[in-house]
Amino acid sequence: MLTGIVLLVSCSACTSSDDTIEEVPTVFSELRKQGFPIDSLEMADMADSLTRRVKPLCYADRKTRTYYLEGGAFVWLVPGGVSAQADSLLALLREAPRHGLAPDSFFVCGIADDLSRMRQLRFDSLCHSVSRVAMRLDYRLTQAYLRYLIGQRFGFANPIYLLNHFDPLRVDSASGRVLSYRGLFDVGVSRPDDDYVRSALAAVHENRAAALLRESVPSSAFYRRLQRELECMRKQSAEVNDKRLHRLLVNMERCRWREALPPMDSSRHVVVNIPAFHLYAYAPDSILDMKVGCGSVKTKTPLLVSRFKRMEVNPVWNIPPSIIRDDVSRHAGDSAYFARNHYYIVERSSGNRMPIEKVTASMLRSGKYRVSQEGGEGNALGRIIFRFDNQFSVFLHDTSSRDFFGRNNRGVSHGCVRVEHPFRLAQYLWHQTDEWQLDRLRISMDMEPQTERGLKYVEQPEANRKLVGHIPLPESVPLYLAYFTLYPLPDGSLQSCPDVYGYDEIIYDEIKPYVIRRVK
Repeated sequence: MLTGIVLLVSCSACTSSDDTIEEVPTVFSELRKQGFPIDSLEMADMADSLTRRVKPLCYADRKTRTYYLEGGAFVWLVPGGVSAQADSLLALLREAPRHGLAPDSFFVCGIADDLSRMRQLRFDSLCHSVSRVAMRLDYRLTQAYLRYLIGQRFGFANPIYLLNHFDPLRVDSASGRVLSYRGLFDVGVSRPDDDYVRSALAAVHENRAAALLRESVPSSAFYRRLQRELECMRKQSAEVNDKRLHRLLVNMERCRWREALPPMDSSRHVVVNIPAFHLYAYAPDSILDMKVGCGSVKTKTPLLVSRFKRMEVNPVWNIPPSIIRDDVSRHAGDSAYFARNHYYIVERSSGNRMPIEKVTASMLRSGKYRVSQEGGEGNALGRIIFRFDNQFSVFLHDTSSRDFFGRNNRGVSHGCVRVEHPFRLAQYLWHQTDEWQLDRLRISMDMEPQTERGLKYVEQPEANRKLVGHIPLPESVPLYLAYFTLYPLPDGSLQSCPDVYGYDEIIYDEIKPYVIRRVK
């Protein structure tokens, strides 16, 4: 069993210039026989330089520092020299540009030089003594290994923290200090922990490091498509501008957040790509796509993964408190305004409807009253809403205002997603139902029926009995509210989308220490 590094540096407090370790670990026994004794002071100084004087950039750096400060055993130095796992790591790191990563960020040149010195016994009395080289090599190998492994497996940026600390919601007016942020990301992406780090280090001793490194690389078809795009850029490097490269690197990073990445296959799932203002509903034999409207820059649509649970026909719209406060409250007591918009007021505590003329603006702003809009024609939610579990109270729905679908920038909502063809989406989600049920849905949405039974139905007085209320779905289709500024279209091409919320910039700032600066 390897002796802990704490033993090697335990004499660092000693002042004797000839103080060397008498009982050296097995990994150094051969070196000592060949006249290269280990100097504890030099090793302690190098350990101090690596662990205390260099500020850690990321989780991997912090775990590396903690490991060595707490006297962890050598990871890569083994009896007889350096583990062959180091060669596997170095070979993989030299291929880092294929993944948009910079070899310098993983100390490739320094590791290669120190590895050569250890194997060729090329030491000197200055910066490259055996003690310094050994300590530096093991530390840098571990740091590079964890940086690459954790970065590729979990992402070099943490979207949970990054996107949920981006958009200030409440700011102290006196100090300017942010009191709270708007929630923008609610996907249960995996994050590394102490158990993962321990397992990763154990894999080196068990000769599993190379396999673990290969497994850490994203394997999705989308990631491979972006890799091919990067290779094309490298072949035309003179024509590649920084913005184009940054966009590619940021979207490669998004692929590392595996749980937030749509499957990109023919399984039944729905993707709303927010920067494209577009929806794609995938099925084994077809792809339904349509324009959507999403949240404005001020009221962004959050990123999440959920499953459609039910549809609601001619839904009631419960107006958000912010709209009540900023808009509706100034019309307090105006019965004509409330009637014109089909609004009504409900006291939250009792559930009773309130006479419009008895509710003041201050009462509306108090939060004790709910303002709702009757379902049906003219309702802001349109004729149908698609519900799924989420903490933001956002949904996909129809709209009574459809002019915005002609715009390029369709950031128009308070966070919900407005769909261009709501019946087609309902038909996709309700694909196992029969034509008569679909016709009842058409009739409820004031659309022309398509079956003979439907045509006869609308001619009868009971046609007023439209299909309203909740429609449970036989299959809970996955939904991804995603944000990709490069996205693969069904024809195989990559669609480039504007960074409407500014996420690319903050993600790039996080991954900048690890990615290539230019293609060559």
